[in-house]
Amino acid sequence: MPVLPVSQVRPGDCLAVDVHTTLGSVLLQEGKSLTARDLEILQAFLVPSVDIRRSGVEASASAATNQETAASAAASEVALTSLQQKFVEMEMLLTKAFASIGPGQKLMILEIRNGLRELLELINDYSILMFIPPLDREKNDRWIRKSVLMALTSYQLARWCKFPEKDWTAVALAALLHDIGNTRVDSTMFRKPSGLTPAELNEMRQHTVYGFRLLEGVPSLNQGVSLAALQHHERIDGSGYPMKVAGDKIHPYAKIVAIADMYHAMTSARSHRKAESPYLVLERLQSEAFGKLDPFYVQTFIDRTTQFHNGMLVQLNDNRVGEIVFTDRSHPTRPMVSVNGEIINLAKQRDLYICSIYAM
Repeated sequence: MPVLPVSQVRPGDCLAVDVHTTLGSVLLQEGKSLTARDLEILQAFLVPSVDIRRSGVEASASAATNQETAASAAASEVALTSLQQKFVEMEMLLTKAFASIGPGQKLMILEIRNGLRELLELINDYSILMFIPPLDREKNDRWIRKSVLMALTSYQLARWCKFPEKDWTAVALAALLHDIGNTRVDSTMFRKPSGLTPAELNEMRQHTVYGFRLLEGVPSLNQGVSLAALQHHERIDGSGYPMKVAGDKIHPYAKIVAIADMYHAMTSARSHRKAESPYLVLERLQSEAFGKLDPFYVQTFIDRTTQFHNGMLVQLNDNRVGEIVFTDRSHPTRPMVSVNGEIINLAKQRDLYICSIYAM
C-alpha cells in the first residue's frame, strides 16, 4: 500500500484509504478507481500524496521507491510560485522597513517602491479569490501580510474602476503603507486572544493619525498615499474615524483601500476568530456599501472578482464539493453549483454558501 505523490498517481489507480479535505470531509472514498478528473481534483485541493492499493510485483516496486517519492512529494509541497516568492520577499522587506523606523530614521521608500514594482509585474498571476499566500514561517505580524495582499487587490480594483494608469501603482503603494501607523501602537494588542477593551480600541484607532504623520513628510510621495493612511477607516456617511469626514472629502485612494481592507480583514484568520468565506464577505461588502463604502467601487469589485469563476471547484458549507456551472449576474456571489450531477442554485437555497474555492 504505497504512499505516492499525486504527480505520480495514474488514472486507474485505486485508493487504499479515504482522502479528506482540510475541513475534514471526504473528498474521494477508499476503493475508488481514479480518473483523470479525480487527479485534477486532488491537485486543486493541494493534496500532496495519497495511499494507493496495488498488488504483486507492482506493489513491491513501489515499496522499493517509497522513500524517494515521499521526499519528492515533500519538496513539491513547499515549492512556491513566482508570485508567492515575490510576495514573501515583499513581506520581509516591509517588515524590515517598518522595524527600522525610529527617531532620525527615514522610511526605506525607494526599496519599498522597487519591491512593489517587482511584485506587481506578476499581477496577471493574481486571483483575489484563489491566491494562497505561502506559509508564514517567520511569524510576521498579520497586518503586514494583509498589507501586501491589499496592495495586489487595490491595484486590481483601481484598474477595474478605470483610474488613470499612472495611479494604479500609487494606489497599491497606499494599500501597502496604509497601516504604517501600527508601528506606533503597542504591538501586544495585535496578539490578544480576545477583542480589545474600549481604551485599547481608542488607542488602536490612532494608527490612522500616526500613519499620516509618518508619511506626509516622505519626499515625492503622492498625497493620496498619506491620505489613505489617514482615511481608510472613514465612511462616506461620516460614521468612520478619525475625522468623521464624508463623501467627496475622502480621497479616492482611501475608498479603494477601505474595500480591500475590509475584504482581507474578514477573509484572514485572527487570534480570536476564524477566517470567513470569501463569498460571504463579498455579500457583506455589498450590503454595507449603501451609505458606508463607495457603491460603484464595491459593485465593480464584486462583479469583476466573480466574473470568471465558472468551472471553479468549490466546497459548500455542508462539506459537499461541486463545480460552479452558471452565474446569474444579479446574484454574483450565489452561483449555480453542480454536485454529483445535482444543480444547486445558491440564490434560492440561502442556507447554503461557498466556504472554500479551489483553482482547476
